[in-house]
Amino acid sequence: MLKLTIKSLLLIFLGFSSVQGFSQDSLAKSLPPVWDLATCLEYAKSNNITLKNLRLDTKSAEQDKLLAKAALLPDLYGSGSLSYNHYNRNTNGTTTAINSSGSYGVSSAWTLYQGGYLKTDIRQKDLSVQSANFNVLVSENDITLQITQAYLNILVDKESIIYNQDLVKTSIAQLAQAKRRFDAGTVAKKVVIQFEAQLATDRYNLTAAENAERQDKITLKQLLQLGQTPEFDVVKPDTVISDAAVPDLPTVQKYALENRPEIKGAELSVRIADLNLTKAKSGYLPTLSLGAGIGTSFANDPTYNTFRQFDNNFYQQAGLTLSVPIFTKRINKTNVAKARIAIDQSRNTLENAKTTLSLTTEQAFITVQNAKTQYVSATENLAYNKELYRISNEELRIGTANIYDFYQQRNLYVQAQQSFIQAKYNAALSVRIYEFYLGVPIKL
Repeated sequence: MLKLTIKSLLLIFLGFSSVQGFSQDSLAKSLPPVWDLATCLEYAKSNNITLKNLRLDTKSAEQDKLLAKAALLPDLYGSGSLSYNHYNRNTNGTTTAINSSGSYGVSSAWTLYQGGYLKTDIRQKDLSVQSANFNVLVSENDITLQITQAYLNILVDKESIIYNQDLVKTSIAQLAQAKRRFDAGTVAKKVVIQFEAQLATDRYNLTAAENAERQDKITLKQLLQLGQTPEFDVVKPDTVISDAAVPDLPTVQKYALENRPEIKGAELSVRIADLNLTKAKSGYLPTLSLGAGIGTSFANDPTYNTFRQFDNNFYQQAGLTLSVPIFTKRINKTNVAKARIAIDQSRNTLENAKTTLSLTTEQAFITVQNAKTQYVSATENLAYNKELYRISNEELRIGTANIYDFYQQRNLYVQAQQSFIQAKYNAALSVRIYEFYLGVPIKL
């Protein structure tokens, strides 16, 4: 019997493991192996843990709002008690008795007036829900920029890999040519060794570029909250626009200050603080409540019956209660003073948010201008160095080039290629970030 039980448990465990493994495999298979930027952004909005927690904060705020609305309604409580008492009837303790007593009832209380506190609390909780939604949007914007940066870093790595692969192929061909000339006795062994060293350097740089791509993919997967995925790559667009015209700074700043969620949220915080002051002032006003109840009680009744008790000893009561604050040991005064302080703090926060956003958009505008200038310069520099490198290769092929001059020109070409790739994607990223403050969705 024991063996049978253990065997059953093992079968259940293995079955659960297979189901769990199947669900994980199904999830992995449902994910695309190659992601474009739009897919990354949509997936992150649905699966990022930070965003999920912020949405839960919104749901919690909605529950607070429902609770505030329910405070306008009367409550209803039921109660009941039953007890037994044992005591001696005679002084000598020869006779004992047990008495029973109890009560049952239903009571209700309804706050009719509380100085406007309840309705103000509902409005405040409604604003808190809106504020929580703006917090979600702020986090979505932050994650959007982070994902875009990580995505473009991978594209930079991919282009670096391509041109490093070309350099490796060129070095292999140049080394083969040097070996043939060495065999023919036209160059020294030192020249062959120099080409071998250059090939080793190019292969090292290619490996470094490939490792950088792997690392940047991990960074993007972390932002997407992706776990184990058999394949993961990003789409390389045919073209990346880096020299597009951008709107002027005043237009972007005006739109951002009127529409960005961090400003909207800060403005709501001021309104929430104002309502908190109204709630604090309501503490000076009286509270009127209505109470009512029905019930029954009994004591030492040998004929007691639960269902007949309401016929024997049934009572009803209702009444109004007026509570007027006269001296509250400075509680109301302190609450009002702290509420005013909170208003000043929220206004300072709003002003700081506006200043920060204005400076951020201005910095983004300057970054765009610098990036576009660097992109133009890098494009020209690459064109010149590419032509010089082509000429140097031709001179090397026909044997008229100085090896040191060739390597100097080759290094200049490599630097120009790297600068061009970096400048191109920096310009593309800066333009998209700047336009993002104007409400333009980021896309490649």
